[in-house]
Amino acid sequence: MAQANGVPGPAQRLPGALRLYINIDHVATIREARKTDEPDPALAARAAETGGADGITFHLREDRRHIQDRDVVGLAATATTPLNFELATSPDIVDLACRIRPHQATLVPERRTEVTTEGGLALDRNDSALSSAIARLKDAGIRTSLFLSPDTRSLDRAAELTVPAIELHTGRYAHTWRDNDAALEQLREAARYARSLGLAVHAGHGLTYLNTAPVARIAEIEELNIGHSVVSRGVFVGIERATTEMVDLVRAARGKA
Repeated sequence: MAQANGVPGPAQRLPGALRLYINIDHVATIREARKTDEPDPALAARAAETGGADGITFHLREDRRHIQDRDVVGLAATATTPLNFELATSPDIVDLACRIRPHQATLVPERRTEVTTEGGLALDRNDSALSSAIARLKDAGIRTSLFLSPDTRSLDRAAELTVPAIELHTGRYAHTWRDNDAALEQLREAARYARSLGLAVHAGHGLTYLNTAPVARIAEIEELNIGHSVVSRGVFVGIERATTEMVDLVRAARGKA
């Protein structure tokens, strides 16, 4: 599937490879700290693409704490790689996604008081807002993914909802990777199970230059979404170089899988 602007989908660009999408939200976080016009997330996206990113991820939150509607429109007009639009089920944000038609939309949970997304979607069989959002995105020709905790019950429900992809929340692993491998093994098992259900498997949240390699070695995972660590590194070396360093790390790890 191509974006509305003609950008090829990930499978067309790197067949069989692990894709790395760079999340540029926290470039906007820096800008919004002063409510000014810099740094521009669209310029950060361009630098990430030059650095080797396979796609760009951004999250338009209900409270607009970082990415703004104008950023979404700007990214849709200038991106040269596929876009992954993270969003909750708010009708106005779903409207915007359907209007700009990114390659992919990832539905995520939101709580106004959280600093960052704390877990996966709670897939309630009676969640009419979620069902409506999935249907609308599908009708707009947008590939839809669900952000989930790595548990079989959530994955079974995702398969019932007939979405093509899921993204495993790697937050538990990001918090405990130095102490034990239990969370990593949970990710491995969830990735295998999701693939057995016919779901494409993505992963992200809290991944850094120090802890990404073991996740990148999980063969069933075909896409990683990494943002804060790359933007943090970019403060010192620039987004382009920070992206290239992460790309090299991910590809080296995948080669050892």
